[in-house]
Amino acid sequence: MTEESWIGFVLAVLATWRVTHLLANEDGPAKIILRVRVRLGNSVIGQLMDCFHCLSLWIAAPAALLLSYHPLRWAVAWLALSGGACLLERLGQKPVLVESVSHGLEGDGNVLR
Repeated sequence: MTEESWIGFVLAVLATWRVTHLLANEDGPAKIILRVRVRLGNSVIGQLMDCFHCLSLWIAAPAALLLSYHPLRWAVAWLALSGGACLLERLGQKPVLVESVSHGLEGDGNVLR
């Protein structure tokens, strides 16, 4: 794989993440995305906009065309772009903290919350 193709892949992953994050998690400029999300409500497309992982598949599909028109390579690029965007989304999330609760509960105090 050439350096140019690596740069293209990284840029496509970043673009896939950015557009997916905008549509799934942000209100958008002048709250345009929020208004669209409210209008779509609980429809299939409205539910799709609530799921980052699902939406990233749809955003990655046309982005994969930047990497290849060959059907098999396009399919691999499509899944790789979606996977890269999902990994980036996970990196930005707060870690899960597990702490022991030792007061205010009946029992031996070895309860995790």
